[in-house]
Amino acid sequence: MSLQLAEQFEANEQYEQAYEEYKKVYAQNPDDLGLLERLGHLSLILNNPDEAAYYYYEILKRDVTNPLAYDQLISIYENTDKYKYYIYRGNKNSIEGKLDFAINDFKKALTQAGDDETQIVMTRLTLANLYRQMGNIPKAIDEFNLIMEHDNLNEDIFLQFADIYMKDDAYTSALDVLLRAQKKGFDSDRMHEAIAAVYLKDGNAQKAIEYTKDELLKIQCMLELGEIDEAYAKLKALPENYKTSPKYHTLRAQYYYSSKDFDKSLECINEYDKVSPNSPLTYQMRALVYEEKNDEYNAHLNWGKYNILRKNIDIAVNEFLNAVQLRNDDIDVLFTLADLLTDSGEINHAAEYYERIVKLDPSNKEALRKLAAFRESIGDYSMQVEYLEKLLDADPKDLNTLKTLAKAYEKIKSKKNAIDTYNKYLALVKDPVDYKMVKERLDKLENLGTADAEESAGLLDKIMGFFNKTQM
Repeated sequence: MSLQLAEQFEANEQYEQAYEEYKKVYAQNPDDLGLLERLGHLSLILNNPDEAAYYYYEILKRDVTNPLAYDQLISIYENTDKYKYYIYRGNKNSIEGKLDFAINDFKKALTQAGDDETQIVMTRLTLANLYRQMGNIPKAIDEFNLIMEHDNLNEDIFLQFADIYMKDDAYTSALDVLLRAQKKGFDSDRMHEAIAAVYLKDGNAQKAIEYTKDELLKIQCMLELGEIDEAYAKLKALPENYKTSPKYHTLRAQYYYSSKDFDKSLECINEYDKVSPNSPLTYQMRALVYEEKNDEYNAHLNWGKYNILRKNIDIAVNEFLNAVQLRNDDIDVLFTLADLLTDSGEINHAAEYYERIVKLDPSNKEALRKLAAFRESIGDYSMQVEYLEKLLDADPKDLNTLKTLAKAYEKIKSKKNAIDTYNKYLALVKDPVDYKMVKERLDKLENLGTADAEESAGLLDKIMGFFNKTQM
């Protein structure tokens, strides 16, 4: 009843009574965004901006992307608190993907923070993360270094800073940050594990084992130190609950790799792939194993897949090119390489590999489609027709191929074939709109004389025809 009463009060412009009734309903439904919006709105009508700000902030706690809440908070603080004004405006721009604008807002917020260290640190931390999102790592590092000048820091800030260096393989710098945190009193197990992970990445397994309490990480350190049998004994003695961890499978793979039992290592990598599918680590481990087995082909393939997942496309292309030089009869690999080249804008080069696929499998529909589209894109309509005819042989009822082929016949002035193909299309098509459009095209084509048909090809087709003749 209170909600209906509140709405009635509001409709009658009895805003104070409406506000009090909405508050009663809100006490029973604290996560209702609609109620929060009403309370915020009424607070503004009643000239209570602080209360309005509270309700809009509560909305953001439940819906961080709510545009209304941001707009109202920006409006509330525009003339009363410039720091909060720029913070909320920056957050809104960030959520909308306008990172450059967001960075400018947070820089302006810094100028309004005064001597408030908490505001300064949190604003610079936000700036660092924005720079990181934009891929501007040096700027992010600059912000973290400025943050390090302050005292009221927490453990997470040091861990985030170290993570930036870790992503850039700057292990010495990451370690310096974490050891600095330890000296400042952040000496938790979490910090120790972070330090151990950096030492291990940096090749210092002995120091890593001194810091870690993680049994799996200890075993990894032992393997790195060459304590193979001791590591395996410890691995076998682990409780059952450890054996569901993806890391357990990687350690078994590493043990068999170190023991030169490469087939067993591959089995363990396959087990890891089941629990962590399509992980870059899977392909990295397989590549290393195949290198030891002197299987260059599979090593290149797995390095290629690893680099695709790491977004290193140029390196991936190079790996697949090396693989294809060793063996060029794997259609899946040829497709992967051709698609990578296409995505990289090397269309001509990609076409070579689609042509190889068609030589291996003359009825491969996907490769034939790609080649027909490529030939059309360069104005080679005769070859486009050739590939489309092969595609139609593979699937005589493919409506898209029929329509495309009919248009291609028109381009090469093969009126009879175009008419026959349009008729085949009309015999199969079910969509009345498509039927009508193609029927109109067919009627127009049948009514054209030879000279008109020639003219309808257009000036560009005539130029391309002349160009093709001069190349013969």
